[in-house]
Amino acid sequence: MSGYQTFEVKSTQKIEFIDITPQVREFVRAAKCREGMLLIFSPHTTAGITINENADPDVPRDIGEFFKHLLPGQDYFRHSEGNSPAHILSSLVGASETLIVHNDEPLLGSWQGIFFCEFDGPRQRRFFLKIVPG
Repeated sequence: MSGYQTFEVKSTQKIEFIDITPQVREFVRAAKCREGMLLIFSPHTTAGITINENADPDVPRDIGEFFKHLLPGQDYFRHSEGNSPAHILSSLVGASETLIVHNDEPLLGSWQGIFFCEFDGPRQRRFFLKIVPG
């Protein structure tokens, strides 16, 4: 197994938080990297990566609803594609996360999960995982 992999994800909503924790865990286990760092990166300007609670599905839903109210479409945005709110949310959330890998597992809190954040869906997207042994 390589220490790098591209994953595909398909969103079905305008704003959506897709739990990618299972794919990340499997990638780390398959990489057989006992100790190191893991980089999770989205190459999209209208999407992001975040870590938050994944035990209660209402948490990512509530975050998405808050974002919808935070940045509704506004007439003053100049971007011709009409998706300026998605670009702004991507900048606020960020395009990547870095995790510690310990004993072949990404270190996460008890309630934490890793989410691909869609802000301009539905779309076919991708994200990258890279392990740096250490």
